Amino acid sequence: MRAGPRQRGRTRRPAALLASSQPAGLMKRYLDYLWPLIGLVAVIWSVDLLWEKLKAEAGTDSAIQTLLEQGSLWDNIRIVAMRIGHKIAVIPPEAFLHAGLATLVAYAALAWYDRIALLHLGKEKGISWFYISLCSFVTYALSHNIGASVFSGGMVRYRAYTAKGLSAAEVAVLVALCSFTFAFGTLLLMGLVLLYEPEILRPLGRMSSWFKIGDGTARLMGVGMLAFVALYTIGSWLKFRPLKIGKLEVIYPRLPIVARQYLAAPLELAGAAGIIYFALPEQGNPGFLIVLGAFLLSFSAGLLSQVPGGVGVMEAVFLAVMPGVSAPAVFAALLIWRLFYLILPLVISLPVVLAFERAQLKRSTRIAPPP
Repeated sequence: MRAGPRQRGRTRRPAALLASSQPAGLMKRYLDYLWPLIGLVAVIWSVDLLWEKLKAEAGTDSAIQTLLEQGSLWDNIRIVAMRIGHKIAVIPPEAFLHAGLATLVAYAALAWYDRIALLHLGKEKGISWFYISLCSFVTYALSHNIGASVFSGGMVRYRAYTAKGLSAAEVAVLVALCSFTFAFGTLLLMGLVLLYEPEILRPLGRMSSWFKIGDGTARLMGVGMLAFVALYTIGSWLKFRPLKIGKLEVIYPRLPIVARQYLAAPLELAGAAGIIYFALPEQGNPGFLIVLGAFLLSFSAGLLSQVPGGVGVMEAVFLAVMPGVSAPAVFAALLIWRLFYLILPLVISLPVVLAFERAQLKRSTRIAPPP
């Protein structure tokens, strides 16, 4: 039998729809290649800036400067590494203790992110603080190091929270709210830093003329950030209708949820910045507010670069924002931050993941029906 122009069970898509979807698919394909390329360029540029800065600082002594100029690349790396190693060696033991406590504060606040999201969903009952803390710890330990925080964070939370009865849609909301809480805290603290210390952006102009920002403009940026935070709070307080952005619908959380975000997000960011602050030398230390602002700028730049751990990008931006502190000392403090905030949590989290997956496997085999 000859088939007619319309086959049963199939519908022909209109030509206009096909034409409109093809450019969108092409654009998505280009973006999939563009973002990694931008990240690679950012890393190369940042590493070059970082290397020149470290070499310049290491070569303040005329004898060392001669060695840097006449020696090979390997000799230069060895000299710079020795200077950084010396800066780490002179960090007092109490600074390491304080950095460790700041790390605990940061990760405790990150666990609070998950708890806040569960409260928003009304799913906090039956899930202990210990379980939430372990899930959050593993999530951020992996995502901070892998770089794809939404993907890796979503996968870990999906495995953990579906085991506690949450649906996939609820886990997606939880991940989104945790990410928003971080962004909320960044805007809140960065807005305050720009209001009180607008000159923090001045040194960025040395990296590129694109980044030349006057103090007045910096203050306006701070006001804009705080205005967004205020609008979000007012929307929650007055119970605004959900905000629609295309297909995305943003529902304002209840005011008690927002109040918790005001506490948890700054606490986490202050704890993470505190690791660097305690590891910096007293001489030339610009104070916690400047260190906090430098951390927010550099950490955000690292996230936007899509580079795992923001390697290179974070260091370059941080060094640019703090020209008054010795570059090897800043680099040493950032190495301590990576050790406490990234590497040690990753090492601890891997056995936790293996233990959880083993328990899940035992549970699934126990409840599986006999053949």
